[in-house]
Amino acid sequence: MSETAILFENVHAVADAQLLAAGLKVERHGAALPVEDLHAALGQARVAGIRSRTKMNKAAFDAAPDLAVLGCFCIGTNQVDLETAAERGIPVFNGPFGNTRSVAELTLASIIMLMRGIPHRAGAALRGEWRKTAEHSHEVRSKKLGIVGYGNIGSQLSVLASGLGMHVYYYDIEPKLAHGNARSVATLDELLGLCDVITLHVPDTPQTRNMMGAAEIAKMKPGSYLINHARGNLVDIDALANALESGHLFGTAVDVFPKEPASKDEAFVSPLQQFENVILTPHIGGSTLEAQAAIGEDVSLKLARFLQQGSTKGAVNVPELEPGPVPEGRARVVSFHGNAPGYLSRLTDVVSSCGANIASQRLETRGDFGYVIADLEGDLPANLVERVKALDGSIRVRLIGG
Repeated sequence: MSETAILFENVHAVADAQLLAAGLKVERHGAALPVEDLHAALGQARVAGIRSRTKMNKAAFDAAPDLAVLGCFCIGTNQVDLETAAERGIPVFNGPFGNTRSVAELTLASIIMLMRGIPHRAGAALRGEWRKTAEHSHEVRSKKLGIVGYGNIGSQLSVLASGLGMHVYYYDIEPKLAHGNARSVATLDELLGLCDVITLHVPDTPQTRNMMGAAEIAKMKPGSYLINHARGNLVDIDALANALESGHLFGTAVDVFPKEPASKDEAFVSPLQQFENVILTPHIGGSTLEAQAAIGEDVSLKLARFLQQGSTKGAVNVPELEPGPVPEGRARVVSFHGNAPGYLSRLTDVVSSCGANIASQRLETRGDFGYVIADLEGDLPANLVERVKALDGSIRVRLIGG
């Protein structure tokens, strides 16, 4: 009987091909399930695929005793208890690059719409009003764009904006090579005071939460614009609303919020809804068909490589190894274990006592955890996996091939 990959939240259908090729049966759910239904479904899962709404907490992992690997078909992994997954030898993969173009395009479109005053003019037209005026309406050419976080999305946005003639500046806590004519600045405060538009492209970490509070927003140029298409906890929404009400900021575009509706049936409420020159979107920065297809292909390939080869390249919570395909005539034992002295020698002793030969061996550690891959030659006993599982420090053991 084939093992099952259970996909939630309408993961793109392109993912099925890789999972089927890995010998899995694919079961699909079009939405995030209620907790009880989620736990019941996970009880049958060898592989699970989620997006942002499915919460994989400790209780969810408890309900999935056979789960070997988890795929997040999105950029973020905040919805997953990564430590619990690592403790159980379950690598977690995501798709950090698949939707970068989609987010960059939405951000660029928002810049243009805000600087032309389109949101309040379009709203007026829907009400039957005719606001034909150039007041507070600007070209983006020659305006200064400030990018906070010059990673995959920020750097791609930099190239697009430069193509429109914008002067691009960026701030990042790590040195980053500038694309085109973009220039780095030394501090966030310098960026805030310099630019006509500030856009955020950083992850949600203890250091970035509420990084744009009342004090930081006050340092922005009067009449400038703030865009957050990254993470909901980066901006103090009340402080942003106050800056819009006072006129210090002329507009904002926000795609992510500190509290978002759990489903389409829950009302969306934000203090930003009272303003005209705002663009509020329902966390759709990466929601294009192209992005979802790219993420579906990327994450499913990582899941398949882990199952077929033991590769953890790209995992966010366990040591990374990329061993390649299992050579013909060999079997591969893969083992997650506690990062403590002696495990590798104990594993070698078990293999040697079986009369097998270790043809190659790789070990990588990360924090409290280690991951070892050993390619074996020779006749292997039927109870090899059980013997390795019994070793002091073993967390999860699997045999591939043989």
